[in-house]
Amino acid sequence: MQRLLVLTLCLATALAMMATPAVEAHPAPDGFADLAERLSPAVVNISAAQRLDSEDGLPEFPEGSPLERFNDIFGNAPRIANSLGSGFIIDAAGIVVTNNHVIDGADEVEVSLPDGRVFRAEVVGIDSVTDLAVLRMETDEPMPFVAFGDSDAARVGDWVIAIGNPFGLGGTLTAGVVSARGREAGGRYDDYIQTDVAINTGNSGGPLFNMDGDVVGVNTLILSPTGASVGISLSIPSNLARVVVDQLVEFGETRRGWLGVSVQRVTPELAESFELTSPYGAIVSRIEADGPAANTGLRTGDLVLEFDGRRVRDSRSFPRMVAESEIGREVELDIIRRDRPMTIRITIGELSEGGASGDTVNEAVVAPVTGNGNEIMGMTFGALDTASRRRFRVHPDAEGVLVTEVDAASDAAGKVRPGDVIEEVEFTRVDSVEAIREIIAGHGGGPVRFQINRGGQYVLQSIRP
Repeated sequence: MQRLLVLTLCLATALAMMATPAVEAHPAPDGFADLAERLSPAVVNISAAQRLDSEDGLPEFPEGSPLERFNDIFGNAPRIANSLGSGFIIDAAGIVVTNNHVIDGADEVEVSLPDGRVFRAEVVGIDSVTDLAVLRMETDEPMPFVAFGDSDAARVGDWVIAIGNPFGLGGTLTAGVVSARGREAGGRYDDYIQTDVAINTGNSGGPLFNMDGDVVGVNTLILSPTGASVGISLSIPSNLARVVVDQLVEFGETRRGWLGVSVQRVTPELAESFELTSPYGAIVSRIEADGPAANTGLRTGDLVLEFDGRRVRDSRSFPRMVAESEIGREVELDIIRRDRPMTIRITIGELSEGGASGDTVNEAVVAPVTGNGNEIMGMTFGALDTASRRRFRVHPDAEGVLVTEVDAASDAAGKVRPGDVIEEVEFTRVDSVEAIREIIAGHGGGPVRFQINRGGQYVLQSIRP
């Protein structure tokens, strides 16, 4: 019996080992001294200054005045430092990367090396969207530099170090691990790397290194109720920064790709309705009439799964993939339309940074009304006539069945709003409540896909009965 028990335990252990993938153990590093010694010479302090004149509040006394001599005193101090931050050299010629907010509005910029040397620098280009800036040091001496690495290879749990100038103290190293990937902070192309590395005021623009000494991020933000580091630091991934930096060096400005489409996210319910094993991709919700995607065959409601051979992770990553694409290049979009896979070819246009982002939805606030509408799946429908169009501010192009009320206890709550117009159900055009009811009855159960016109924007929602 005892022998049988031992054999059973051994078999159970073997099966468990087969079921659980082996994880290669990576011991914690003994220290970071070698990395610090190798990398620190290329990490610099950025000092930005703004010139002041009499219009900025400096006094100027008239000639012959007993106080005239003070004009010379003030004239010898024509500037004040208004920003301190960090940066790093990426080329022996003295090309420096930092954050835009470090040098924003500066008339003069100085770069200080750890060995005490100080150089004037000119601003090569800035990108306020990603908060990146490129400087060129005024020097003929070869400078120490570091290189960008592959931020996509950085995994949660990897060791990383930051070198910078917190509070203007000078070269300081802090260490930690990658805490999360793909963090957002309200920006158009946010894809931050989150770490628990201590980042404080003055670290902005400094590099985040992996254990190979490659730059995998540009330290930019901290989340903190106190303003000091609490272990939630955000860095621009190097793969995004490299594209922006290369364009700023070459053109002095960014040149982003553009398709002229807006997209919505794929919810778990929508993924189920498309028979996806997990939510991914992006649903086309609007196509601009004068954009590159117009007249290419792409339609609202198309589910984009791959862009130029790369899987579209979600609706946030899709605009970044487009923006990073080469302008004038033809790309393929692998899509699902009405449950049928297709491929669409589109030539990338150039985004006008001064234009609208194209990702907002008209969210006119209207008061719900009651009436003699019909209720289906928590939605009450009413006639789409002239009066209701005016009352609900319905888009002129909307044609279908008007939603007048939504039951707060239904699955439609939060997905459908009063004033929405149901144009299609399961990709079939509808113009009456009876048509909606007939399609749902023949659907066979499970979530039902509703195509909605919301203020001229196409919205696809999957709703459970």
